[in-house]
Amino acid sequence: MKVQMSLLSLAIVSGLAMSGSADAAGNLKSAAITRANALIAGPAAANVRRANADTFVARDVVIDANGTENVRYQRNYQGLPVIGGDFVVQSRNGKVGKISQTLRSAARPSLKPVVSADQAIVEAGSRFGSHFQGAPSSRLVVYARDVAPVLAHEVVFKGIKADQTPTEMHYFVDARSGRVLNQWDTVQTARPGPGGGGCTGAAPAVGTGNSLTEGAVTLDTTKCGTTYQMVDTTRGGGATHNMAMKTSGMGSVFTGSTNVWGNGLLSNAQTVAADAHYGVATTWDYFLNIHGRDGIAGDGQGAVSRVHYGRNYQNAFWNDNCFCMTFGDGDNGASIFPLIALDVAGHEMSHGVTSRSAGLVYSGESGGLNEATSDIFGTMVEYYANNSNDPADYVIGEELFPNNAAMNNAIRWMFKPSLDGASPDCYSSGLGNLDVHYSSGVANHFYYLLAEGAVVPTGFGAGTWANLTTASMVCNGNTAITGIGRDAASKIWYRALTVYMTSGTNYAGARDATLAAAADLGYSTTAVENAWNAVGVVAAP
Repeated sequence: MKVQMSLLSLAIVSGLAMSGSADAAGNLKSAAITRANALIAGPAAANVRRANADTFVARDVVIDANGTENVRYQRNYQGLPVIGGDFVVQSRNGKVGKISQTLRSAARPSLKPVVSADQAIVEAGSRFGSHFQGAPSSRLVVYARDVAPVLAHEVVFKGIKADQTPTEMHYFVDARSGRVLNQWDTVQTARPGPGGGGCTGAAPAVGTGNSLTEGAVTLDTTKCGTTYQMVDTTRGGGATHNMAMKTSGMGSVFTGSTNVWGNGLLSNAQTVAADAHYGVATTWDYFLNIHGRDGIAGDGQGAVSRVHYGRNYQNAFWNDNCFCMTFGDGDNGASIFPLIALDVAGHEMSHGVTSRSAGLVYSGESGGLNEATSDIFGTMVEYYANNSNDPADYVIGEELFPNNAAMNNAIRWMFKPSLDGASPDCYSSGLGNLDVHYSSGVANHFYYLLAEGAVVPTGFGAGTWANLTTASMVCNGNTAITGIGRDAASKIWYRALTVYMTSGTNYAGARDATLAAAADLGYSTTAVENAWNAVGVVAAP
């Protein structure tokens, strides 16, 4: 029986402000922003659909080896955030290149609401229900996601769901009609701040973790006097904390009298902490060594990992508010293990990368692309680790299920998404109406075909896909697709994410973004086109 999703949760509550830096890289970025500001005030104003009262905040800068500058902006109008107004301006030698955006118009609405904030809260509350924590909040915004810009109230309700997953629902209520335009949860499920212990004279140390899923692994920790802490000073101070089955607070950093953590069994609370600590460190190294990204936000700052969250909590999530990853214990192996597998850790941490780059909204097609991005990089982390205790594959979360040698239980199967019984293999116009964990399947399928080609996977497990045919791997009958390799495919997707995608990018936009990225990197654009065509995402007429 295949296990369908409702597993890993990943919260994204984004908002990256660029910080000044005295080093050379910081100076280069500051200069790039200054040049980009001049362009969007002048020759690029029409291209970015600028209105007279628009203002812009630079959120990220990517400078290519050839000097091309890519500056990502958040847009405000008369002080109000423009939801869906973000864009990336590309330039070189003072000349405007590509502009990536989804905003359709330079028109702006009247800023006089007809519907009050209280009325908007009532309308949103009727959808959220009564189990919320604290007081709901509301602010005026310009909503421009897939519609002409309108004035709206952004209403936020926070709470905890019945399954212990935290929720932060954002509702966008038209400030003239009172109609809910859209809604999404910034805690994002995948199955439907540096830590520290106040240590004086801390010194980096190297220990051993006896993990649940990855065997004996090396852990970077900290020696604090006569004790050790699960704090990784070599990766920005990232730490692993014990929530001790609580759902609030940050828990406490794991400490020990020796630098050996866990015994490979669930009876030892440190065991799954070793998995999480190792998984996050491996993901950090993957992004740094393969893509040149120094941590989740690219600023060298580590994140907190929280394990043993809640009671029998069968989920995991990333939350930008605490800059932390959180892992539940499942049902302690009765049917599902704690959610600390390597590809799960990579999946969670990659949501943080998405939130600090493209910021793909977790709704509609952009939400599916968000979820697929985490599957893609979670899988690439598994290949990067090359751990014989967890052979790499294109199956997500297979290590979470006991007695699963055939890999019939998993969260997703990237090479054939429909194996979960809900995810489509091929694109259709209604894809954005699906749960984002299912709509992600088309991008996962594209990525597999781009990297590996139209081949039935072999070499891992003997699952229910054993009877698949080459023809069943594509949607358009083109079985001649040849993969370009994982390294090239991952670099194309990473550049598309960090340079070309914006918060509202849909599947057609993802096709354009990956084609542009492939051209920039010198990879075959024909291979990218063929892979998108094979999953039904064709060029716009």
